[in-house]
Amino acid sequence: MTPFRLGLTGSIGMGKSTTAGFFAAAGIPVWDADAAVHRLYAGPLVEAFGALHPPAVRDGAVDRAALRDWIAADAMALARIESLVHPAVAEDRAAFLRGAGTDIVVFDIPLLFEKGTEAEMDATLLVTAPPALQRARVLARGTMTEAQFETIRARQMPDAEKRSRATHIIETLGLEAARASVLALIGYIREGQHA
Repeated sequence: MTPFRLGLTGSIGMGKSTTAGFFAAAGIPVWDADAAVHRLYAGPLVEAFGALHPPAVRDGAVDRAALRDWIAADAMALARIESLVHPAVAEDRAAFLRGAGTDIVVFDIPLLFEKGTEAEMDATLLVTAPPALQRARVLARGTMTEAQFETIRARQMPDAEKRSRATHIIETLGLEAARASVLALIGYIREGQHA
């Protein structure tokens, strides 16, 4: 039986990683798109990037800073990068699904709606929080300025649009409430599969 595929998404600072952790703690396998890209950049895609754009490979791995520089300098770079990365990520996701061996799997995909990947899911889950809480969480990390945060947020699909497209929504106002919502959703999905 093919597992139920739940696509998990949410903008920066909304609590997506924490929510994914709640699924994992409940025994639900979670595939992380960002982690998959990191894995691919450290091995399977190194040779292809070396052939496509040799400066993108440093110390035996794909260098993200070099990719950003290339994108800034060449209008065609992003399309060429995506032509390598997207098929490799899709295959990684498919291999995860084949090996899952459970009734439910979660696909943690930041750009789920932006890239149209929700079409491959049985349902989608948006994690969200009020804008002030989102801003406070991101700035508390100490890894970016407010201007950098606003730039990233401006590039992401507005939360209201994601809400209108999501099958399920969890507001991540507090850890215990979010964890309870995750467990309730797992139960709801399992009940629907056996109905």
